[in-house]
Amino acid sequence: MSKSAELTKLLDEVVKEASNGVYVNIDVSTNAKKNEIGKINEWRKRLEIRIKQQPVEGKANKAILKFIKSELNLKTDVEIATGSTNSQKTLFFKDLDKNTILKKLNLLNSID
Repeated sequence: MSKSAELTKLLDEVVKEASNGVYVNIDVSTNAKKNEIGKINEWRKRLEIRIKQQPVEGKANKAILKFIKSELNLKTDVEIATGSTNSQKTLFFKDLDKNTILKKLNLLNSID
């Protein structure tokens, strides 16, 4: 399989389009030095997100949503669809399509 075919297959597992938006699988590390979007973890098939906030009383979840909206300059709703008490989460971006999310996340060359 070519490198671009592998990338396409992996992106299909990380970013999934639905009729009313897009789901993105993420893996969150808390207590980070800074908030940042990392690379795709090939084994977990998730986009790595690092957040400064500690995972106490939902504060990290709120920080994730605020950071993602700000970093991607989104006006649309973003919510945690699954994994609210887990480091592996799925975000839902309402009313966006897969290509828009891929461009905003700049995932075309982000395999770790």
